[in-house]
Amino acid sequence: MLTDAPILESERLRLRSLLLEDAPLIYEYMRDSEIAANTLNIPYPYPEGAAEEWIQAANEANRDGKGFTFALVLKASHTFIGSIGLGVEHIHQRAEVGYWIGKAYWGQGYVTEAVRRLIAFGFDDLKLNRIHARYFDRNPASGRVMQKAGMTYEGTLRAHYLKWGDFLDAHLYAILRKDYEARRS
Repeated sequence: MLTDAPILESERLRLRSLLLEDAPLIYEYMRDSEIAANTLNIPYPYPEGAAEEWIQAANEANRDGKGFTFALVLKASHTFIGSIGLGVEHIHQRAEVGYWIGKAYWGQGYVTEAVRRLIAFGFDDLKLNRIHARYFDRNPASGRVMQKAGMTYEGTLRAHYLKWGDFLDAHLYAILRKDYEARRS
């Protein structure tokens, strides 16, 4: 079992461990309410010091093998643009993908590229059997990311989450190891 977040690369991205030096950009990106609105656990307004606490907690979870959280960094400029992670349930050989990206980088295919790379890591390195993701009804762009990454729609969890006083539907997508392997051959 891997317990440190390795460095993963794709065509345009480097996925690496979060660093305390990422905190100022995390804080800047989190000042946009749309990012918090489309994620389950990001508060708004984003408190000062929360980025540093989150980085430390994410890196502890990486070391404990409970998950893998990566910084998304543009290879060409070394710019931190967001984060992606896998919450791993080893006993069931499955994980959930979660991600966010700074608004200036939306719509450029970075998240799809990162999700594809993380799926490969999950199946090839972690030996998972299933990887899933969910998105709120009000964020269909996230659903398109999941589709482009090869995930299959499995259903809608109606009024599943309470966020800022509203009950939100969540759409569930997943990919199984057998589907991933069939696409590679």
